[in-house]
This record gives sequence, C-alpha cells and structure tokens, in this order.
Amino acid sequence: MAEIEHLAGLWHSGWQDAHAAILPAELSRYRTPASFRQRIIDNLALTRVSGPLGNPSGLCMIKHDELYQLFVAPAARGSGTAAALLADGERRIAASQITTAWLACAIGNERAARFYEKHGWKRAGQMTNRLPTPDGVFELEVWRYEKRL
Repeated sequence: MAEIEHLAGLWHSGWQDAHAAILPAELSRYRTPASFRQRIIDNLALTRVSGPLGNPSGLCMIKHDELYQLFVAPAARGSGTAAALLADGERRIAASQITTAWLACAIGNERAARFYEKHGWKRAGQMTNRLPTPDGVFELEVWRYEKRL
C-alpha cells in the first residue's frame, strides 16, 4: 500500500504542475490526493512505473487504445524516462492488435504537446473528454493526439 501512496503523490504533483494553472478551477477541486490514490488503485493493472520502490520517477497508464496517463517526476525530466514509458505504452497498446493509439492533452500544455510531437504523435484536433468525478461527468475540451502504431 505504501507504493500506492508514492505513485499517487507523483501523479498528483505532476498533475498540479502541468494542469492546475491551465484547467478550470472547478476540475482542480476534484483532483485531490485521495482521488489520485483511488485512480491508481483502479488502474494499477494498466500502469507501468519507472524508478525504485518508494521513489518512482514516472508512470504510464493505458486503457484499450488510449495512452491514458503519462507523468514523470521533475527530477527525471530530460533523462529519457518519459520517452521509455511512452514507448512502452505504445508497445502495450499495439500488442492488442490496435493500429492507432490516441491520447488527450490539456489545451495549453505546450511542453507535453512538444514532447508527443517529437515522438511521432500528431494533433488530430480537439475533442470533449468526459472525466468522471464524484458529482458526475466533467466535460473538458482537450487536444486529441493520435499515432499509427
């Protein structure tokens, strides 16, 4: 269970760093440490982690044809961790005979957009991402990226 806490902390911190300033404040109120902990638990089988126990440097989750989450600790940025996790996520999606993967990128998250584009992902346009919250679905316009695998 301690590892769940470390992963939830990495994800929560990364989300705050990348999204808190560019996404609606009403969404931020749902993105609590407890919510990240529960989402880690719910998606653990779909998650790959890099780094040592107790000090993860990154995580990547997939869901069917979606690269669902990719977060890297600030200390690991520029180390190749994100690229390795991204490539692993792509391989896991391709292993399901899926030929085109997609991901949602927050509009305005230019650092992430540049990273995905550098790794062969193409911006396919905008879409409405339907995010579950305790109060129902929160609709958020995002950039949709796709990559042929």
